[in-house]
Amino acid sequence: MSRIRPLPDHLVNQIAAGEVVERPASALKELLENSLDAGATTLSVDLAEGGSKLIRVTDDGAGIARDELSLALSRHATSKIASLEDLHRVRTLGFRGEGLASIASVSQLLLSSREAGSSQAWRVEADNGSIHEAEPASLSAGTSVEVRDLYFNVPARRKFLKTPATEYAHCEDAFKRIALSRPDLALTLTHNGKVQWRLKAETASERMRAVLGNEFADTMLTIEAQAASLRLTGFAGSPTVSRASRDAQFVFVNGRFVRDKVVLHAVREAYRDVLHLDRQPLYVLFIELDPEAVDVNVHPTKTEVRFRESQAIHRFLFHALNKALAETRAGAAVSAEAPAQPDGGPSNVAYAPTFQQMRMPLGVQESAAGNFYGTLFAGVREAEWAAPLEAPASSALQPQAPPLAGYPARPLPSSDDDLPPLGFALAQLHGVYVLAQARDGLIVVDMHAAHERVVYEKLKTALDTDRLPTQPLLIPLAFPADRLDVATVEEHAEALGLLGFEMAVMGPTQLAVRSIPMLLRDADPVELARSVLADIREVGASRVLTEKRDALLASMACHGAVRANRSLTLPEMNALLREMEATERSGQCNHGRPTWFRLSMNELDKLFMRGQ
Repeated sequence: MSRIRPLPDHLVNQIAAGEVVERPASALKELLENSLDAGATTLSVDLAEGGSKLIRVTDDGAGIARDELSLALSRHATSKIASLEDLHRVRTLGFRGEGLASIASVSQLLLSSREAGSSQAWRVEADNGSIHEAEPASLSAGTSVEVRDLYFNVPARRKFLKTPATEYAHCEDAFKRIALSRPDLALTLTHNGKVQWRLKAETASERMRAVLGNEFADTMLTIEAQAASLRLTGFAGSPTVSRASRDAQFVFVNGRFVRDKVVLHAVREAYRDVLHLDRQPLYVLFIELDPEAVDVNVHPTKTEVRFRESQAIHRFLFHALNKALAETRAGAAVSAEAPAQPDGGPSNVAYAPTFQQMRMPLGVQESAAGNFYGTLFAGVREAEWAAPLEAPASSALQPQAPPLAGYPARPLPSSDDDLPPLGFALAQLHGVYVLAQARDGLIVVDMHAAHERVVYEKLKTALDTDRLPTQPLLIPLAFPADRLDVATVEEHAEALGLLGFEMAVMGPTQLAVRSIPMLLRDADPVELARSVLADIREVGASRVLTEKRDALLASMACHGAVRANRSLTLPEMNALLREMEATERSGQCNHGRPTWFRLSMNELDKLFMRGQ
C-alpha cells in the first residue's frame, strides 16, 4: 500500500470542482451569486456554446482590491465569514470561498475588477491552476469574470457535458432564478452573440410577467404571511394554470434558491384540494427567517437546506397557501398588487370589475324554482335580483319579479357595482353547461363540477364544526349487501353517525339506510351508502375521519351534486352562480378541473370579425 501524503492544492481544487461545478450552469450560478453579494445592480451574462466555451459575468458591484485578486482565486479565501459563529448566521449567497478556485482549476479564467473609489482596474489570469501576476485592465466599475473552455484539462468530465442547447437551457434556468429573486436588478443574457434576455429593474409582478408569462401573471395570487420571525411572500399560480413538469416552481430561503422536501410537500398539500391529477402548480415563494434557524451548509451546491424546526415551517407554509387558495372563488379576479387590509393582513383576491345586469325573461314565476332550489341551494337569496324583460331597448332597471317561496324580496342593485361577479343566467346548454351574461361577456359554468365543489365545501365545514345535519328517510331503503358491508355497519356505526348516516342490519346480507346527510338529500341513498361503506372498509374508519376525510367527502359530494342532463330553471341556475361566488375554491371542482370560464366581448368580436 502506498504511503499517505497530502494532495497538491491544484488536485484538491479539481476534486472540489467535481462537486461544485457540475456543468456550465453551476459555474454561472457561483459567479452570479458573487455579483449579488458584491451589491451589484446591473448584471450582464455572455455565453458561448451553452457556456462550455465561454461564460462571462460583468457587474457594477463593489469590486476587488488589486492585492486581493490573486487571493480571490485561492482555495477557501472569502470576505464573507471569519468565524464559526459567522457560519451559523450566513446572510450571503456565497460563503465557502471555493467557487472561484474550483472554476479556475478546470478552465482558463480571467478576473478583472475595479474597487469602488479606485482610479485603476486590475486583472489576474488563472490557467490550469497557476495564477499570474496582476496587470492593469480596462473596466469602468465592478467586476468581470471570464471563464473559457470549461473542463479543457479534464477531458473525462468534459465528455459528460450535453449538447450546447441543453447546457444553455440549464444556464438560462440559473439566470431566471436570479431574475425572479431580484426584480430590482437590470439583467442581460447573451448567447453566441445574440441577446436572449434583457430585463430592466422593475416591480415584482412585472418581473413575474416577464419571466413566467402573461398567463401566470394574470392569475397569480399574491402571498403574504408572517408568524414571529418567519415570513412568507411571493406569488402562487391559479390551480387552473398548471403544468405537467415542475419547471416553474421556485422557492427562495433568505434569497437563496433551494429545493427542499419539506417546502415542496407543504405546497403540494396546499394545492391537493384544487389541482387536477398529476398537474404541477406554478409558484415563486420567498421564505425569510432567522439565519440561525436554517443550515445552508449541507450541500456543496448550496441548493439544499436544513430547517431547525421543519414541522413548524411545514405548518406555516401549508396554512398560508391554503388560506390564499381558498379565496379562488368563481368570478373573482386576482390582484397581483393587492393592498394590505386595514388589520395588516394581506389581501389576495379582488372581485372582477362591474357587471351589466341580465334580466330574466317573461314567464318566470314563483313556482319555477321547485324543490331543487329550496334544498340544494338553501340560504341563497340573490336569485330574486332577476326581473322580467319588458323593454329591451331601455337601460332602466325593471320592477322585480315576485319573490321566490321562502325567500324575502330584495331590492334591485342601484348600480353596476352591486351586481354579482358571475352575472345572471341566460340558459342551459345540453343539460351540462350554464350560460350567464356578465358585463364583459359570457360566463360558461360546468354545473355538475361547480355544484360538486359547493357541496364538498359545505360538507367539510359541517364536519369540522360537528354540525352535519341528517335527513331521516320517510321510509328506510333496504338493499342487498355482502357480509363485509354488514360487518362494517356493525363495527363502525359511530363513525357512520359522524358522517351523517344511520344504517341498520336487516339480515346477514341486507342493510337499510334510515338517514343520510341533509346536504346530500337529493342523492341516491343506496349508492351513497355503498360508496361510504366501501371507503371505510378499504382504509378503516379512523383514517376515513382523518387523513382520508377529504377524499371521502369529495366522493360523497360527487354523489350529491346535480347531474348532467338535469334541467334547471333560471332561478336554480342563478342560485348556483351565487353559491359559487360565496364558496371557497369554487374556481375548481374537487378534482382540480375548472368550473367556469369567461369569454369576453373582445374575444367574441374577434370570432365574428367585428370591427375588422
